[in-house]
Amino acid sequence: MRVNFTVNGTPETVDDVWEGESLLYLLRERAGLPGSKNACEQGECGSCTVYLDGTPVCSCLVAAGQVHGRSVRTVEGLASGDKLDPMQQAFVEAGAVQCGFCTPGLIVQAHDLIERNLEPSDVEIREALAGNLCRCTGYEKILDAVRLAAQRKAVAR
Repeated sequence: MRVNFTVNGTPETVDDVWEGESLLYLLRERAGLPGSKNACEQGECGSCTVYLDGTPVCSCLVAAGQVHGRSVRTVEGLASGDKLDPMQQAFVEAGAVQCGFCTPGLIVQAHDLIERNLEPSDVEIREALAGNLCRCTGYEKILDAVRLAAQRKAVAR
């Protein structure tokens, strides 16, 4: 099957997509966007989180054929050229990046949170990130990064 979709603002056509192929596979192996990580393949860890038509989803649970005619935004698509998105920059500055495997999904999910709420409480941050698992950081630096990005975004508005 042929899948036509938009990824990070660019129209994309992928041929020979097989029936059981996931959006995650399509992005990593066919579109050359390795940012989203393949960890659990069950939608439990959040490492593969991307935006699908503006809503965060676990790309391992979305069939590739379901994105036909739709829009996908990956962690790579948050940056503007060489300039990191404020959430990406905050993760770097706060030291929230350890092994990096969970980082793309956490960044996309946290990005979504501060798009909706520029002053999230710690409870709201924890709730928003509850579907994303990290084995390295202990989460405190991740919370610091989200707070930092939210503060910067609020000041910029």
